[in-house]
Amino acid sequence: MNIKHLEHLLALADIGSFSRAAEKLFITQSALSRSIQSLEEDLGGKVLDRIGKRNELTPLGLDVVSRARHIVRDASELRHSAKLLKEGGRGTISVGLGSGPAALLMVPLMCAAASQPGMRVAVTQGPVELQIQQLRSRQIDAMVVDMHRVIPSADLNIESLVELKAGLVVRDKHPLGRQRSVSLSEVLRFPVACIPLSDEVARLLVDQYGLQANPAEMVALRCDDINGLLATVAQTDAIYLGVIAAARDRLKDGSLVELPLKPRLRATARFAYVTLAGRTEAPAMAYFRQFVRAHLNE
Repeated sequence: MNIKHLEHLLALADIGSFSRAAEKLFITQSALSRSIQSLEEDLGGKVLDRIGKRNELTPLGLDVVSRARHIVRDASELRHSAKLLKEGGRGTISVGLGSGPAALLMVPLMCAAASQPGMRVAVTQGPVELQIQQLRSRQIDAMVVDMHRVIPSADLNIESLVELKAGLVVRDKHPLGRQRSVSLSEVLRFPVACIPLSDEVARLLVDQYGLQANPAEMVALRCDDINGLLATVAQTDAIYLGVIAAARDRLKDGSLVELPLKPRLRATARFAYVTLAGRTEAPAMAYFRQFVRAHLNE
């Protein structure tokens, strides 16, 4: 039995159309038809019923598709493992970073990788949902993201890394910067700058401060780039809401200060290391895992 034939059947089962499945597989429709026919000959039975323009899996086809997903995944991992053995200790760190992790890890990771001979780094950013798709399609090997945004699934390994304090940060000469305590009502006199927040964090804010803390109404400046938000806060009266650790360098040099919000914000950021279950880890990724844990726990 040919693994390619199983891959072709899976594509057809997922898409439902010979023409679109062939397009995705970069083969002709006739080549796909021959592949399915060859599979049926090997199995001694039909895997598809062609009803008009529709294609439906037969009972045999349903069983083959269920088993083929595991077979194709295992074959892919065998190829991946062989590639890693051929590379030895070298390899590529191919990861996705969420907004908070990117602000804390991006530059240190690039600097660390630059000192490792033979190592290559590829980092992607974007919505967590998109990064999970990239992880499942093996475009990236791991993600470091906000745990609140990852929906648990049997095919994902989700490891909690660290829980970091959230708060408010302003420029050193901000009108609220010298007060011993500030209320949320005082904060809302100024633009609030924040990354997109999970529904869970939004609920925590509303539960603690009331409807005025609903991010949909409270946040005036929203983007995925925390460093960009902090640069804006440093030049304006905008107020940053998010992980305090992302501003640590500017807090140390005094250009930014943390606002003493009362009552203190209870919401925190929880970062997670997410990988695909059953996937072989490259030597370079083992280094990345250790680097992330060490750096986030400093």
